[in-house]
Amino acid sequence: MSGVRAAPDLARPTILVVEDEAPLITLLRYNLEKQGFQVDEATDGQEALLRVAEARPDLILLDWMLPTLSGIEVCRQLRRKPATRDLPIIMVTARTEDQDAVRALDTGADDYIAKPFAMDGLMARIRALLRRSGSIATKGVLAFLDISMDQDAHRVTRAGKPLHLGPTEYRMLEFFLQNPGRVFSREQLLDAVWGRDIHVEPRTVDVHIRRLRKAINIPGCVDVIRTVRSAGYALDQDGD
Repeated sequence: MSGVRAAPDLARPTILVVEDEAPLITLLRYNLEKQGFQVDEATDGQEALLRVAEARPDLILLDWMLPTLSGIEVCRQLRRKPATRDLPIIMVTARTEDQDAVRALDTGADDYIAKPFAMDGLMARIRALLRRSGSIATKGVLAFLDISMDQDAHRVTRAGKPLHLGPTEYRMLEFFLQNPGRVFSREQLLDAVWGRDIHVEPRTVDVHIRRLRKAINIPGCVDVIRTVRSAGYALDQDGD
């Protein structure tokens, strides 16, 4: 790749994806950026070492089988250098034998995940490693009345009972919990939950509000989502 590279945003951890399969790079970039990470990429082992020398990332997703230099050798070389000795590395590979996992970890990888993998599981491993390395702060717990959201464990309860939310409903509830009592229009919710670069019809918000209500308004609990006609929605103890 060529051209001027943008300066890193210090508020967002950078993930270096080292992978030679273009479709997987695209998939990983999409999901990582959706989670708020910056993404750099390299398609072979030598390029990976060059990228790290140019700008140290916060974590590397490192494929085992790479052109020019294997992921194992890249990991080995990074661990020899004081500047990258503690750099978080997750080895990503199609190899599934137990001895391969042992070899990757013995070489210095912090974690190991086999293809095909669940994206949610990978994201959880990334966040855990970044928290341990101090690259992202522990988020803690958000609460409103009898609703509690553990952001680190990605767990929501109401009156002590676990709630099962889809990804969009989770982000929407998280935003409401961060801003209780405030009324947000559909457009404001679209920007906050989906992002400004994603085209979604405003009426889609209504669909996800209904799903959120259904998920959190368990028997015996009041409705805490208030609909304000011609204005929007709010998390309020005086719901509908």
